[in-house]
Amino acid sequence: MEFVCTLGTAEGRVVEEIHESTSEEAARLELRRKGFHVFKIRRRGVLGPLATALRPGARAKKISAETLLVFNQELAALIKAGLPILQALEIMLERQRDPVFKQILSQVREKVESGANLSAAFEDFGDLFPRIYSQTLKAGERSGELESVLRRFVRYVKLVNDTRRRVVSALIYPAVLVALSFAMILVMGIFVMPRFAEFFTDLEAELPLMTRVSMSAATFLELRWPWLLLAAVVAGLAFSRVRHSARGAELVDRWKLKIPLLGRIFRRLSLSELCRSLATLLAGGIPLVSALESSVESVANSYIRRRLTPVVGQVAEGRSLHASLEESGTMLDIVIEMTRVGEETGALDAMLTNASDFLDEEVEVAMERVLSLVEPMLMVFMGLIVALLLVSIYLPLFSVLGKLQT
Repeated sequence: MEFVCTLGTAEGRVVEEIHESTSEEAARLELRRKGFHVFKIRRRGVLGPLATALRPGARAKKISAETLLVFNQELAALIKAGLPILQALEIMLERQRDPVFKQILSQVREKVESGANLSAAFEDFGDLFPRIYSQTLKAGERSGELESVLRRFVRYVKLVNDTRRRVVSALIYPAVLVALSFAMILVMGIFVMPRFAEFFTDLEAELPLMTRVSMSAATFLELRWPWLLLAAVVAGLAFSRVRHSARGAELVDRWKLKIPLLGRIFRRLSLSELCRSLATLLAGGIPLVSALESSVESVANSYIRRRLTPVVGQVAEGRSLHASLEESGTMLDIVIEMTRVGEETGALDAMLTNASDFLDEEVEVAMERVLSLVEPMLMVFMGLIVALLLVSIYLPLFSVLGKLQT
């Protein structure tokens, strides 16, 4: 079988290659032995992802954070009540309503029943679950404190989701203002301005430059809007296709970091996610290199993830974490300093948690500043658009009325 593999090289590059193997798991092990960092593997062919969507190694999409959160909360409660893992999974399987997750959970229960560890059973499903999840389960199994480790993972998911939710909620109002502005311009251009254009043509009056420009633009929109809509749809589909390719995703993510005002927020969100996931794994007893590898893979921004990939190899070779992060050029100085203090004092997980909290606070402050600037600017923009349209309509009327009075 042939598999399309997205790999990270030792030089820090991200490449996509095709490899032959008997299974996805065998391909993953073979590539790791060759020194590659495996980001994604999928069956080659049009029907490959569809045919393997519900079996181990599937790469169709990740289970939603809400579904995973509820599952782990209930699983932790059942384990705390003294139920064995297998019996807890059977209860959870009966209660599960999501058909996809229910089928996955059924396979997990079968694997555990046949003697596999819970962490290994979930790890076999690859990208359907975040790498940090299987590592967290592994830490709980090693320490014998699976219930407390699950609750730590639940807290981690809640904090990450809350931070993302606050950012999205803060951006909703500006997004609505922008959408209303464009909707108003389209309505005026397609339905209102052309009627005035006919009226002014009947008057045979000389129109001001502003009015002529507005009327020409309105006529263009009225005649061409279906083609403009089609072009927008095609452009959106093309962008989506590029966005989901390895190279395209990295270019888009790199561009996002350069957006004025918002780039600062996107960078801190990614770094906060890295610090918090690494702190969670270290607190659970996962070795630094393994925890760092899983945490780097959990970073959503592909550009930052590529820049951080060489850090794993450098730390594995014995270099300090703070020096490796500093060389990557992605971390803030304050976070690097907090990491250095954590390494020197032996409290790296606590310092990384503090660093993540610090970054989250900076995100909130930055969001408040952005909104304090963007909202007035959008209101002024909408006011100017309305004023220009009204002036371009009424200016010729005033001119005609003035001539009639004389």
